Amino acid sequence: MKIERICILGGSGFVGTHLVSQLAARGLHVRVLSHRREMAKELILLPTVEVIEADVHDQQELIRHFRGMDAVINLVGILHESTIGRVDRPSARRGDFQKTHIELPRKVIHACGEAGVHRLLHMSALGAHPNSRSAYQRSKGIAEALVREAGTQHIEHENWYLNGPKFIHGYGLNITLFRPSVIFGRGDSFLSMFARLLKVFPVLPLGRASARFAPVHVDDVARAFADSLDNPATYGQTYDLCGPKAYSLQELVSYVGEVIGKKRSIIPLCDLFAYLQAWALELKPGKKLMTRDNYYAMCTDNVCSGGWPAVFDFQPTTLEAIAPEYLRADTPRARYEGYRENAHR
Repeated sequence: MKIERICILGGSGFVGTHLVSQLAARGLHVRVLSHRREMAKELILLPTVEVIEADVHDQQELIRHFRGMDAVINLVGILHESTIGRVDRPSARRGDFQKTHIELPRKVIHACGEAGVHRLLHMSALGAHPNSRSAYQRSKGIAEALVREAGTQHIEHENWYLNGPKFIHGYGLNITLFRPSVIFGRGDSFLSMFARLLKVFPVLPLGRASARFAPVHVDDVARAFADSLDNPATYGQTYDLCGPKAYSLQELVSYVGEVIGKKRSIIPLCDLFAYLQAWALELKPGKKLMTRDNYYAMCTDNVCSGGWPAVFDFQPTTLEAIAPEYLRADTPRARYEGYRENAHR
């Protein structure tokens, strides 16, 4: 069956806006579910796109909005949980990862089954594993197991990781999982964050400076999703998505400094001080720059063991080809690109 109607959860987010734009450019009908319609107002202007205000955690709403769709794409994810400043464990959980990364995919799977949707694409993350020390990676790994089960027929067994005895049936969904490394592009929360820090601090103490990443461009991630929709070769597959080059965190921060003209002294911290730095930043009110859970996640390199998946007939964009255009926010070129992006041109 040709995929022509797609429902997207997380369509107003960083990756979502790029994916929706690409799908609309292909003439596909896209339904975006958002808890606040005004957050996706730039998408409303795109042809073939409808934005619906909905509670994606309400399974009955999901079933209603999935009906008539050929495919569902789940991009919903969070980087940090609410914390209570506990000394004995990092990012003491109030259920944010559980609700967003585990319970929501479970509801999506069941809603697909009830609504008769047979195609599901799911955003995971490189490093996801049910036994990870990082709560973020652990919850993502559990979600991967749920989605893979949904791609099987007539399965029923006890799931120990869903808070006690619960049962789930495979729906025979045609599933595809994506596990990107850190994603870069205009509006990202990674390189742009370091650009802001480097503009303020003359010296930057850096925890986990040797941690390795293979940044992948947001448009490449979105295109991998879009190209997979109608491709049976991607059914039941999991794809690690990385850019063409791996960097240490220190190399990335140094590069950002060079691009924006703010070369700073970077002081790599030992493991103990890196952990304490993460703890201190975790306790800081407001938006989190880093938490102890991030520290644990960075203990595992965020790079791919193989190259770009051969099933996609394009090569990933280099960091150096894109990053300067948006990191140099004070240049005429960057402002012009920003105007173009806002106008969707």
